[in-house]
Amino acid sequence: MMPSPRRLSLKQRRSRGAPARAGHAPPFTAASAAAAASASETIDLQRRRDQLTARVAELQFDLGGLVYEMAIRNQIRVDVLVKRAAVLQDADSELAEVNRIMRLEQTSTAGECGTCGAPHSSGAGYCWQCGQPLLAEVSTGSIGRSDGEPVTRQLG
Repeated sequence: MMPSPRRLSLKQRRSRGAPARAGHAPPFTAASAAAAASASETIDLQRRRDQLTARVAELQFDLGGLVYEMAIRNQIRVDVLVKRAAVLQDADSELAEVNRIMRLEQTSTAGECGTCGAPHSSGAGYCWQCGQPLLAEVSTGSIGRSDGEPVTRQLG
């Protein structure tokens, strides 16, 4: 038979997770709210990573089985394989992005310096080790195109 909560000592109530005094919760602060939100986001990211890992494994298994079935029937349909591979690639790239975000949260680094390889935080303009700029200056006309040509669109 368990003793009633009123007869428990303070140490016993704390070990059971109950607040020290009935009706009183720990004070709510901005730091505790931020920590709770961060922990919640991390748990969501971990859950999403687990889901994506299972999905990627399933898609790989299915794609391999599909290739095998087509091969034993001597009817390889590349268009079907390409569509399935594209779905697999999308899931795999999302998994890689989730892993990158989780690694970023764990290490608090946003990248590496292209010159010396030193890690830098998000928002840093210059490398702390070698002093080189982390972001290359780009002219406004070349934004949007990988070949440096300005983006043009014909209307009508």
